[in-house]
Amino acid sequence: MAVILIVCRLVGLLAKRIGQPQVVGEMIAGVMLGPSLLGLLWPGSADLIFTKESRGILYAGAQLGVGLYMFLVGLEFRVDHFRLRARSAACVSIAGMVVPFILGALLVMWLQHVPGIFSPKVRYFEGALFLGAAIAITAFPMLARIISERGLAGTSLGTLALAAGAIDDAAAWCVLAIVLATFGASQALVIGGVSINPALVAIGGSILYGVLALTIGRRLLAALGRKAEREGEVSYPMMAVVLALFCLAAWYTDVIGVHAVFGGFILGIAMPRGVFAEDIRRKIEPFAVVFLLPMFFTFSGLNTKLNVLVQPSLILVGIAILLASMLGKGVACWGAARLTGEDNATAMAVGTLMNARGLMELIIINIGLQRGIIGEALFSILVVMAIVTTLMASPIFELVYGRKRRNAEVPPDIVGA
Repeated sequence: MAVILIVCRLVGLLAKRIGQPQVVGEMIAGVMLGPSLLGLLWPGSADLIFTKESRGILYAGAQLGVGLYMFLVGLEFRVDHFRLRARSAACVSIAGMVVPFILGALLVMWLQHVPGIFSPKVRYFEGALFLGAAIAITAFPMLARIISERGLAGTSLGTLALAAGAIDDAAAWCVLAIVLATFGASQALVIGGVSINPALVAIGGSILYGVLALTIGRRLLAALGRKAEREGEVSYPMMAVVLALFCLAAWYTDVIGVHAVFGGFILGIAMPRGVFAEDIRRKIEPFAVVFLLPMFFTFSGLNTKLNVLVQPSLILVGIAILLASMLGKGVACWGAARLTGEDNATAMAVGTLMNARGLMELIIINIGLQRGIIGEALFSILVVMAIVTTLMASPIFELVYGRKRRNAEVPPDIVGA
């Protein structure tokens, strides 16, 4: 853990010095600690630092970290964004989903015949949906931070990008839930002598959980919000209740065959806002982000083998997926924004922000690898795609929108002069 924390902090600080978010540096640090760099320079490092016994702890910490992170993402999820720019956001989000899914479906027709990309058990529609979701996902938390850091919260661009990103991610997670529910569901579950299709259990259980959590659950949880408002903080007993609910939600969605992160995410959306949400975030986020998430990045890095990309066939696959990811998502969102009346600079900024994938991409592909949907080759390619598209977001955003924002900040008399 000392090695993980030091390397992630150092690389994260270097990333910030060149204008990138801390999380981008930590993503790269995770890959550096794996066989792609440290394992190449020091072949015995994996056995010395990441022993067989410690990897089990690393996996558990990584899952807890990413589950808590998705809970915090849900806690920041704001429904009011939809109401302000519903039409434009829906158009941008639909375009940003449809085009990547079409490209994903076309690519899978070819990729199913490339060894090491998908599991032999994966059916065509499962591969197409998974790759489409992986290409279509947006790093919503990172998008929100870029908008907040640049003082764009509440502006036309900020509201549009946040609303579109939220719709986009919600749809991508729903698609992933369907893939996880149907994959490997050929054998029926037998409960009390009754044969039940696992896909029906997963999909039905997810819908039931979502509806109950966001209706009855939200009303019941409102009592915690009122108590926090009266006391001005979230007490330790109340924090224990929240964490117990998080664990139950994660356990339930894992048991029904989806994934623990869905439980945490939906519970976060259902939680009260105001003092309650702010204090929960203040108390949980530092430990989850500083200590647990680097475990997830490192666990991902240990499964990333960039040396497989030197194979000519896989280089071509990597280029095709990278181009489909950048053009399919960015151009589609730019075009949709233009069609809804946005000026070119705003439309390009929206396309750039929606094209960043960050940690959300790593979560999706880790789930795919754990469930045996994708192979190590496709996992490594998608890690590279996540890093490249995320690295591009900040500089391209500044290039296409920075000048417009600076001009808007200059007083009229100076512009006239």
